Amino acid sequence: MESTESQDSFRGSFQGKGVVVTGAGGGIGAALARRFAAAGARVVVNDLDAGRAEAVAGEIGGTALPGDASAVVADAVAALDGRVDVYCANAGLASGGTEAADESVWAAAWDVNVMAHVRAAHALLPAWLERGEGRFVSTVSAAGLLSMVGAAPYSVTKHGAYAFAEWLSLTYRHRGLKVHAICPQGVRTDMLTAAGSAGELVLAPTAIEPSAVADALFAGMAEERFLILPHPEVAAYYRARAAKPDDWLTNMNHIQQKWEAAER
Repeated sequence: MESTESQDSFRGSFQGKGVVVTGAGGGIGAALARRFAAAGARVVVNDLDAGRAEAVAGEIGGTALPGDASAVVADAVAALDGRVDVYCANAGLASGGTEAADESVWAAAWDVNVMAHVRAAHALLPAWLERGEGRFVSTVSAAGLLSMVGAAPYSVTKHGAYAFAEWLSLTYRHRGLKVHAICPQGVRTDMLTAAGSAGELVLAPTAIEPSAVADALFAGMAEERFLILPHPEVAAYYRARAAKPDDWLTNMNHIQQKWEAAER
């Protein structure tokens, strides 16, 4: 466990740094923006909803940058006087449905939950690798390590987001890139509400506040950990999934059956 003095020193390392948070008009993104701003960072607040982006930016003394998270990097770099130190790829879509979900739903989930991360890394890495430092924070989900009933597009694309973050870390960590994958279970946000009855069954009982996710990220960054688990119990579930996949799938199928019964 880091001492209070060392934690304070770490928080101070963000003084004056340029930080971008996508999907920061509310929920986890807003909590991350507030936490980085409190640590002295210059924060760009991105959200599709201009009003929400401006409200959070006004609250923290940041810069609002409304628009699509996939196309925000160039404007964010300009807003931060040419230097982004931390990029939080937080915007996401909680797309429900089965294999029968419309292909447009699958495409949108893939674009926001995976390709927006790829595009951001592609734009940022040349400068980061040249100067030997940069930090990429990916808001994934426990669904990226495990899965989520009733949400095939979300589960599959969050697995992709986790895989991409993992690939970035294993490929570039020796060149100064720090990558963190945040994988919470339920968080009290609009996304949890949108998950409907499946969210109520699986996620709501242990849901945490967005600020707790920001706390977990800062603790993990101070320790230079890749995997950030705001719900520590996810580690045990992940181990069980790897050690005994058939037992794990059977248990998950029991949850699926409970959900189906509740939906009748």
